Amino acid sequence: MTNLPINTAKPTGLQNNMPVLLIALLLADSLHFVFGRLLLPYLPPFASSFYYMTIATVQIFVFAAVRRQIKWRVFRENARFFLIIGFLIATATSVSYVAVIYIDPGTASLIARMNTIFALGFGLFWLKERLARGEKIGAVVAVIGVFIISFQSGGSSGNLLLGTVLVLISNFCYALHTAIVKRYGDEMDFLNFFLFRMLTSIFFLFIFAVGRGEMVWPQGQVWWILLLVATVNISISRTLYYLLLRRFQLTVHTILLTLSPVVTILWSLALFGTRPSLQGLLGGTAVILGVILVTMSKRNGKVKRLAAD
Repeated sequence: MTNLPINTAKPTGLQNNMPVLLIALLLADSLHFVFGRLLLPYLPPFASSFYYMTIATVQIFVFAAVRRQIKWRVFRENARFFLIIGFLIATATSVSYVAVIYIDPGTASLIARMNTIFALGFGLFWLKERLARGEKIGAVVAVIGVFIISFQSGGSSGNLLLGTVLVLISNFCYALHTAIVKRYGDEMDFLNFFLFRMLTSIFFLFIFAVGRGEMVWPQGQVWWILLLVATVNISISRTLYYLLLRRFQLTVHTILLTLSPVVTILWSLALFGTRPSLQGLLGGTAVILGVILVTMSKRNGKVKRLAAD
């Protein structure tokens, strides 16, 4: 998701209960790769991505229609923008669901923290930002962690490497979409941005699924699973994400979400009996430490610049 401005309405009693909201966000955010593994026996990855994103889009569309806030002019005036980010989100979502064929959800979630490092890279090469020493060290530590995860001995090393590459591709696309939105979409009305972002995403997911011959019709109970995934993974998770982003600084928010892989590992162990290897845990720990070092260094750099001013 993106970091668009949020209306600063007066906090409600629920919003003031930050520990409860934080726990809820971690539980919801940690389920992305778990849901991918859960849907795998029922639907191909591209088809499952399309169906659950479509259900979430319907939920958002109905919400916006009831509030009479749909403005088609927003799409017409920014069609190229929405098509680009829709393609990137569709790629990130579907590829991440393919990744859980080859790698367990816990390890995938650990590698996914590289999203922060990719965002740092876009700031460096696109926005011409300069890196502090702490940011450089954090990025190197995180990359080392990915290599530790990827190159493990044993018969499954090839699957681990492929799964790692797929997660990194997914993260790269998502980080690129975030950078584009931060640069060109900050002033858009959030509800309409979210709606048209979803509509263009399912457009490309449909093309991907049909192109790969994976467009099959869900049967029986899988519709209930898709409804659960759409509601938790999109509607609830992203609402909580922005609600907490409103109350925390971005750097603190990023650090809090580094706890997500820990919860993912617990979900994976409880539901599938799978967990990362010791080497995977060591590599994942390095990724998380690198991300924390990067975000803390960025925060300290801002504090120093403000003090200098």
